[in-house]
Order: sequence, then C-alpha cells, then structure tokens
Amino acid sequence: MKHIATIFARDIKNITTNWAALIIILGLVALPSLYAWFNIKASWDPYGNTSGIAIAVANEDKGTTLRGTPLNLGKEIISSLKDNEKLGWQFVNKEKAMNGVKHGDYYATIVIPANFSATIATALSDNPSKAEILYYVNEKINAVSPKITSSGASGIISEVSKNFIKTANGTIFKIFNDLGIELQNQLPTIEKVKTLVFKLEKNFPELNHAVNVALEDIHKTDQLVDKVQKNLPLITDIANNGKGFASDLDTFLSKASTTAQDISPKVKQDLLLLQQTANAGQQLTAVLQDSNINPDVVTSTLDHVSKRITQGIKVQETLIPWFERLNKITGDRIGFVPTKLKQFRDKLTQQLSLVNNINVAIKNGEQPAQDLIDKLNQVSGEASDILTDILNRYDGEIQPAIISGIQKAEQTAKKAQTVLNHAVQSLPDVKKVLSDASKGLTVGSKGVNEIKKELLEVEAKITALAKRMREFQSEGSLQEVIDLLKNNFELESQFFAEPVILKENQLYPIPNYGSAMSPFFSTLSLWVGATLLVSLITTEVHTEDHTYRSYQVYFGRFLTFLTLALLQSALVTSGDIFILKAYVVNKGLFILLGLVNSAVFMLMVYTLVSVFGNVGKALAIVLLVLQLAGSGGTFPIQTTPAFFQAIHPFLPFTYGISMMREAVGGTIPDIVTSDLLMMCIFVVVTLLVGLALKKPINRLSAGLVKKAKESQLIH
Repeated sequence: MKHIATIFARDIKNITTNWAALIIILGLVALPSLYAWFNIKASWDPYGNTSGIAIAVANEDKGTTLRGTPLNLGKEIISSLKDNEKLGWQFVNKEKAMNGVKHGDYYATIVIPANFSATIATALSDNPSKAEILYYVNEKINAVSPKITSSGASGIISEVSKNFIKTANGTIFKIFNDLGIELQNQLPTIEKVKTLVFKLEKNFPELNHAVNVALEDIHKTDQLVDKVQKNLPLITDIANNGKGFASDLDTFLSKASTTAQDISPKVKQDLLLLQQTANAGQQLTAVLQDSNINPDVVTSTLDHVSKRITQGIKVQETLIPWFERLNKITGDRIGFVPTKLKQFRDKLTQQLSLVNNINVAIKNGEQPAQDLIDKLNQVSGEASDILTDILNRYDGEIQPAIISGIQKAEQTAKKAQTVLNHAVQSLPDVKKVLSDASKGLTVGSKGVNEIKKELLEVEAKITALAKRMREFQSEGSLQEVIDLLKNNFELESQFFAEPVILKENQLYPIPNYGSAMSPFFSTLSLWVGATLLVSLITTEVHTEDHTYRSYQVYFGRFLTFLTLALLQSALVTSGDIFILKAYVVNKGLFILLGLVNSAVFMLMVYTLVSVFGNVGKALAIVLLVLQLAGSGGTFPIQTTPAFFQAIHPFLPFTYGISMMREAVGGTIPDIVTSDLLMMCIFVVVTLLVGLALKKPINRLSAGLVKKAKESQLIH
C-alpha cells in the first residue's frame, strides 16, 4: 500500500508543479464536458422546431354537393393548414409544387385532386369509392425529414376523415330521426280512428237487437231507427275524418318505405367505419414498431386513437339499445348483434387502457414494453374480428332484419289504411240500411227482414275491420318503431367522426428532448474522457530509483487516472444541471451516479491499456463503437439488429445510462440497485483481468514494444 500511495502522490506533485502538464490535464478534464454539453444543447428540442420544413400544398378540388349541401373538403384542408404552424406549409399550384420537390425547394408535396370531394361523397351512394391525396417526398435531402413530412400528411388524412364522417353520418341519422318524429306526430290520429272503429263494432249488437224487435213490434223498431238516424251525423263525421287520414297515411307510408330502403346500406357503412376504429389499434402497433418515427407523431397518434376509443365507448350505450329494440321488433332474429357489440365495447375498454399505458411510457422517453404492444395488437385484432363477424352476417341476416323491421311497420300501417278504406266504403251501406229501415216501417215485416239481412253483412265488414286492427296491435307496438327511429342524430354523427378519445396520464414527464438525452450523452462523454486520458497519459511508472511490482504500478497509477476521471464527471453532470438547466428530478443522485459511471469506465479503459498497451487503446475505441449502437441510448434496443440486441446485456453503457435516467425522470430504487450491482460485476471482472494478466502480457510484449519504438513512429 505504501508504494501505491507513493506512486499516486508523485503523480499529483508532478502535475501541480509542472505548468505545461497542468494545462494539458485541465484540458483533458474539461473536454468531456464540452462534448456532452454541445450534443445535449444541439438536441434540446428538435421536434419543436419543424416549422421551417417546407411542404408544398396544391389544391385542385372542384367540390361537390352532399344531400343538397355544398361540400369542398379541399378548401377545408387549406383553411386548417393555415392555422397549423407545426410545419412550413406552402400553398402553390401543382406545377410549382412538383418542380419544387424535385429540386429540393420543398421536402414534400401534397396534391389534392380535382375529384377529391366528389369521390368522398360516393360514401352515401350504392358504389362508394375511396378518395386519394397525392403525396410526393424527396428522401435524398435528409434521412429524418420524410418521417416528419409523413406525419403531416397523415394528420391531413385524419382531419379529412373526421370531418366527412361527421357530415355523412349526420345526414343518415337525421333521416331516421325525421321519420320517427313524423310517425310520432301522426300517432294521436291513428289511435283516434282505432277507438272509433272499436266503438262502432260494440254498437252492432244493439242494432241487431233493434231489427229483431222490429219483427215483433214495428212501433218499437220505428223508435230505434229514429234513434240511430239521430246519431248518423256523428258516424258520417267519423267516416269522413278517417277517409282523410287514410289518404295522408298512404303518402306518409310511401315515403317511409323509400327511406327505409335507402338507410339499410348506410347502416353497413357505419359498421365498416366502426371496424376501422377497431383496426386503429393494430395500425398503431405498426407505428410503435417504426424506430424512425417522430416521437411527436407517435404521441399525436396515441392521443387521437385514445379519443376515438373513449367516444366509441360512450356512444355504444346508445347503439346497443338501438339494436336490442330492432331485435324485439323482428322477433329475436338478430339477438347476436347487441351481444357482440357489448363484447366489442369491452375490447375497446381494454384497448383504451393499453394505449394509455403505452403513451405514458413514450412521453417519459421510454420504450413501451413489448408485451403491452403485443397485447394491444391482440385486443385490436379480437375487436376487429367481432365486427368482421357482424359484417359477414350483415347481408344475409342483419340487413334483411333491418328492412324487415321497417317494412313490418309499413305493412301493419298499410293494414290500418286498408281497414280505414273498408270503413269508408262501408259507411254508405250503413246509411242505406238506416234509410231502408225507416222505409221498411211502412211496408211491414217484409221490409224489416230485408234490412236485417243487409245489416248482418255490414256487421261482418266492421267486425273484420276491428279484427285486423287487433292483429296489428298483437304484432308489435307502433311506439317501439318510433323509438327505434328517433335517435339523437348529432350524437351518432359525432361518434362516427371520432369514436375513440385518448386520455393521457404521464408518469415520469420530461419537458424536453435534450433533458431526456442527457443520460446518454453524459455517459458517452465519460467514456470518451477516459479514452482521452489513457491516450495522453502513460499507464506505466518510469523511475530509476526504485523498481515496483506490477500490481503496485497498476493500482498506484490508477489512482491518478481515477482522480482525473472523477473531476471530469463532476464537471459534466453539474454543468448539465446548472449551465444547461437540464431537467433532473434528483440532482444529487445524478451527480453521484455520474461519479460511479466515471470510476467504472476509467477502470475498464485503464486496465485495457495497462495490460495490452496500444492494443488496449484500440479495444477501448471498439467498445465505444459497440456501446453506441448496443446500449439503447438513442433508439430502443428492440429496433436494432439481432447482434446488438444480443450484446446489450453485457455492455456497461446499458446500466450506466439506465441509472442516470432514473435520476432524471424519477427514481425507482429497485432499478438503481440492480444497475449498481451490474456495475460492480464489471469492476470485479476488470480487476481480475488487470491483476492476473498485466505482468505476463507486459513481459511477453516488451520486445514487440521496443521494436515498435525503434521505428520512431509508435511511442
């Protein structure tokens, strides 16, 4: 120990007493800090400064009409982009846009075709077509810019889809709503006619009794006929009202039938849009697997997906009862639909939870766990399968049931129309019977018998009419049909425009990209600093007054390197915090862990050079290169080739960066403890190599080193 201390003390004295050596040493201490600080500052907020990335937009959309409403989505896109400052939007004609992107004036060009709105509007026709927005990108200008411009193009598509779906579905569900309201308004008249028919049926036994009595007593029959004739104006009024209502009802039902035929394909279109919402989760997993995607794009996509899921869960509470009522009207023909929609709602709830967890990890600068991404993909696929099953059965089961339900209301209402027409046709017969009855009183019993015969025929007609009305009631309530059609069309259209809403929860928020990258650049600078020290300061002790053992030289000179390395670390970490103002939750722990990293790195690099000489310097550089790609400091390790994923657990950078991240974003003691344990293992292995191999390898390489120095090229 005495000799080790002697070597260390001599080194410190030589540094402090030789001004040239002191200046060089101070430079070596300061250089790693400059390396770290410049890199951290340069990457402080790269995704917040994208407004200078020029993207040309050429709008050639001529517009169209949708259900009588003018529609020009191209103009809407341009209007929204003028308020969007995330990218440098340039609004030019197509010729200038294409020429600019080819020559590098624009990073990308977006062209909105002339038939853009017209093609989208076909969604409400029998042959819907998908519209296209043309996107051209110049990928040779910059490696990252295509990812940023792609996110801008994706944002345009998302906004267009949202606005159009809201407009189209609002039109569809308003038709349902208007039909239900009109039926509701006619309901009191329908009920009134039904009551009058039943009342007339009830009075026929009294008429029959009067005719029978007339056969026995002409005088009594005369009194009864007189009584009936007094009520004839009331019966006539009832008949006239019923006839007018029957005409109005016929017109109304014709309109309802046509509307029902138009609506059925729209329901299938809405289910397809809902399936796209489920598929958004699977598409999101593809985005998460893209290592080069803009983190802001990932966050924006996650926000959008979460919003759609949340809104979808809310509206499901309206959509499920709608199908349940339809199922009741159709005689339990489509009971599987509300059941599967409930299963789909549960899958949406799982998707929402998984998306929130993934978004939290990404906003904390972390890579979401692969099992979360796999689970999201699985749940999204299961949700999509549920809707696929519904859609596969739509044409054969669901669509016929929808049409059948609406047609059922039409048929039963038409039955009522037929009954009313029969009633109107029967009233002249009644009037004639009463007139004949009055005349019959004068001609005696012969006339009364003829009246009785005709009265029986009229009674049969009224009885048949009442029977048909009762059948109408037994087949289903008209109110159920009205409830089915009277939906909140605004709420329905809002759901399909944005069926999913993302609810964000940040666990370990870091305000800027530079602070998030400070663990990586700080750790990297410490290894670079250690490499600089061994490059300019010798690991051997040259003295003529004493001969030291190899382990004494090893530890004695290491203390000098360790002291300088710790000074480097203290300057790097404190500068990150107090000069750059980097965000660090636990500042003391950040500085302390930096000292630990510096000590371990210095030991490893020093040992390589102490044992292997100049070859050790090369090995230190090789390790640096491997750790740049294999430590997961920049891109998630899962995005790198298999070789780097394999060596990842064996690199000191892996655990050094992990410790520093805990101090920056928020400390979990278990992670720090595990990382420190791994660093201790690196220390033990390095010491074993240094103590066991230094003496024999130095002895074997002495001749090689001497010969190399004779070349006057290698020191």
